[in-house]
Amino acid sequence: MAYKSLAACVSDLEQHGHLIRIKEEVDPYLEMAAIHLRVYESKGPAILFEKVKGSPFPAVSNLFGTLERSKFIFRDTLPKVQQLVSLRNDPMKALKNPFKYVGSAMSALSALPLKTPSAKSKFLKTSISQLPQIVNWPMDGGPFVTMPQVYTEDIEKPGVMHANLGMYRIQLSGNDYIQDKEIGLHYQIHRGIGVHQSKANALGQPLKVSVFVGGPPSHPLAAVMPLPEGLSEMTFAGALGDRRFRYFYDDEGFCISADADFIITGTVYPNENKPEGPFGDHLGYYSLTHPFPLMKVHNVYHKKDAIWSFTVVGRPPQEDTSFGALIHEITGSAIPQEIHGLKEVHAVDAAGVHPLLFAIGSERYTPYLKERRPQEILTIANHILGKNQLSLAKYLFIAAKEDDQQLSTHHIEDFIRHILERVDLTRDVHFYTNTTIDTLDYSGDGLNSGSKVVIAAAGDKRRELWDKIPEGLKLSDDFYQPKMAMPGVLVLESNKYLNPDKTAAEIALLNMVLMDQDLSGLPLIILADDSIFTAATIDNLVWVTFTRSNPAADIYGINDFSINKHWGCKGPMIIDARKKPHHAPELIKDGAIEAKLEEMAQEGGALYGLFNR
Repeated sequence: MAYKSLAACVSDLEQHGHLIRIKEEVDPYLEMAAIHLRVYESKGPAILFEKVKGSPFPAVSNLFGTLERSKFIFRDTLPKVQQLVSLRNDPMKALKNPFKYVGSAMSALSALPLKTPSAKSKFLKTSISQLPQIVNWPMDGGPFVTMPQVYTEDIEKPGVMHANLGMYRIQLSGNDYIQDKEIGLHYQIHRGIGVHQSKANALGQPLKVSVFVGGPPSHPLAAVMPLPEGLSEMTFAGALGDRRFRYFYDDEGFCISADADFIITGTVYPNENKPEGPFGDHLGYYSLTHPFPLMKVHNVYHKKDAIWSFTVVGRPPQEDTSFGALIHEITGSAIPQEIHGLKEVHAVDAAGVHPLLFAIGSERYTPYLKERRPQEILTIANHILGKNQLSLAKYLFIAAKEDDQQLSTHHIEDFIRHILERVDLTRDVHFYTNTTIDTLDYSGDGLNSGSKVVIAAAGDKRRELWDKIPEGLKLSDDFYQPKMAMPGVLVLESNKYLNPDKTAAEIALLNMVLMDQDLSGLPLIILADDSIFTAATIDNLVWVTFTRSNPAADIYGINDFSINKHWGCKGPMIIDARKKPHHAPELIKDGAIEAKLEEMAQEGGALYGLFNR
């Protein structure tokens, strides 16, 4: 559907039963986010908040709340865009089948950005404080823009075709920001805006930033797409939305998206930072307060009937999960085509995306040997960890395609089981220490800092995994309440984590107790604060295990050893997934707000019938 605006999308969704309106005034402090979360959890519709307390502008959320609704929004363009991305990765396809792909070439040409200076007259001005001041979680440092499209240009190659459009959160107020004059710009490592700011800093010049909010739904999706080299976000937005990205420059030289509902323009000067955060983030924890670039506000533009677009992130799944699913629908095998031998790769949403990555590759290095072992897949693993945002992976489990042609990285328990059946823990665990990890991951030893591990498996099954706790299992006094999370994975509850020395002593004692017991069907033991919760579901297992552990610091083993700087263990591998003092707080909903929502959801209330539709 070729939407000219966010309002057109809202109208279309409403006509087809995919959107509901809340006409009563709603408080942007926690209340709007709580409603969004309830509706998302019940797989409900998009929500238009007509009256936002303290702001003259309505707001919409949950547009992409389900994959089905996301595909409905782009129902007329998805096939063409999939072909366009496919051609970018393999141009020979067009030569082999020119008639099939001629439409894709036309789509790419018609999607080129279009400069429209006449659109200037459509915009009015407002201030930051007039925008919806939405606070999602109780400990957030202030209101944030959670669905922004942050536009910057390469100072060495100015112009829209060399620009970057990314989704980096914006803090509108709070902390030390001067109201209406300053806002916070947060972006993680391995982002295009960082390259642009580095170039501007090197020249001692400010970076011009335009923050777009709203506009056709293809625009925010383009801002989060991992696009092939040479395909700009603006061109992609045009192709996906079947409408060219329209833009102009204001009198101060800032790029303005002519179809956006709101635009905030400002400058970021070299080495000018202010504390940003905390912010309830998509790993299910707060990202804490750190110095991030300060953006000095120049202007805030809006259309006459502008609608503010927002989302709420938290422990997966959330609305950004649907973003990820739609991205997979569009890109398909784009990444595997870029890495020789890679067949499939999947960032596990339930584990917070970057903490856990699954991959399947070919293992063909030594077909003349009877014993197969990880070789080529280790080369592939290194390539993965050097590839764009895949490099943020903390745990990478990689399997050989030849061992099971039906194996899928999207089936979490089956994939982990496949690895555990085959992994040689004396040989197949490979650490990367003192390296970068996701900015939002606080399991490491500092911001952006931690370790990684590759666990590779190739060859025949080495063991049958147990699905029951072995009779007569003996544990040291520090560990109790054993629970089976899945075949081969035992979860032990333990006392509160205190410090590394205390943990080393606890593990040493556990090692002494377990080293002579038969644990051949239990290759993995997880230490947790709550074994019942951790073992209850596969989603709980991967979320707790991989968001609360730093591989180099928190992996131990029964009968472990180190030879020539290679670590291994002859018994089960242990991951200490207890909360640590340096970890960020977990996201917890506000009890008073939840009680208020329950009251509003009763018959006769403003939210009656909205949840569990």
